[in-house]
Amino acid sequence: MRRVEGSSGVSLMECTNPIKDKWRIRWDVQEKENGSASYMEEEFGHKPTGEEIRTLVMSWYNSQTDAAILSGFAYNGAPVWLSTENQYNYKAAYDLAVQTDGKTLPVTFKFGTDESPVYRTFETLDKLADFYTKAVKHIQEMLEDGWKNKDAIDLSKYNA
Repeated sequence: MRRVEGSSGVSLMECTNPIKDKWRIRWDVQEKENGSASYMEEEFGHKPTGEEIRTLVMSWYNSQTDAAILSGFAYNGAPVWLSTENQYNYKAAYDLAVQTDGKTLPVTFKFGTDESPVYRTFETLDKLADFYTKAVKHIQEMLEDGWKNKDAIDLSKYNA
């Protein structure tokens, strides 16, 4: 699958070579002001079924959502890598600090990148709560965006 530049109004499902039974499926069409468009495209060696199209498009949106969660959050200007392991560690530190009324603080996390690390120490429960709630809010917003994108897919447009 790849992002392609082409004309707006491009067909979402097209047989590009009837002799070889080559079909192209397109989604995430983003029209531009100049009449062109950018879209994702995948080629099949057969006419894809509705289930194949649904699986392809949904899995792409799922991977976009995962990427936005993983690397789309910043705290005080520093990028925060929200891997599953890091999410667990942040939650564990926050929960423990809440349960002990802050006695487990300070806690330090590494933000930024490997090339430009930023070490952030949270010394109060309020500051840790600020970070944690913003991270959770980011995750929830990315999930909601992904749900909206997937809910907007109209598979009936792929009937050819």
